[in-house]
Amino acid sequence: MNITLETKIADLLNSRPDMKDILIAINPKFKKLNNPVLRRTLARLASVKQAAVVGGMDAIDLLNQIRIAIGEEPIDAVDIEVNQREEGKAPKWIKKKPKAELDANALLDRDENPLAEITKEMHHLEKGDVIKVTVDFKPEPLIDELLKRGHKVYTEEGDKGFITYIKKK
Repeated sequence: MNITLETKIADLLNSRPDMKDILIAINPKFKKLNNPVLRRTLARLASVKQAAVVGGMDAIDLLNQIRIAIGEEPIDAVDIEVNQREEGKAPKWIKKKPKAELDANALLDRDENPLAEITKEMHHLEKGDVIKVTVDFKPEPLIDELLKRGHKVYTEEGDKGFITYIKKK
């Protein structure tokens, strides 16, 4: 398997029985992979590049640590272009009172899928309504999926983790 920045974490986990332990050894923040819901849902969406954001790592560093751990040659960073989303000034719409607030950590603890719960909540909202989601890691795969669906998304780091605001399209 040729591992790249676009390789899905689920594909890595399915390719080797020891991959979860390798990822956790690289970064303890990946202990969340012990959660079966996270493995089935977000790991399916998350690329190595997105996992690096979740783990607070440089994407090339994570990629090369994985490659070295499984016996592949590291990749020279100059051979790869990494596009990272720029985080700008907070938009005014996050000041709106959220129509729903979700604690993604609590959902994961109950083996529930945060993306599924957000999607359910969105069905009850009108265009322009906002949902607030808190979690103790930056939910990069979730953010990308919501952006693909056309919603506005803004994430900021707070004292107790990350707060993601989602504005319905």
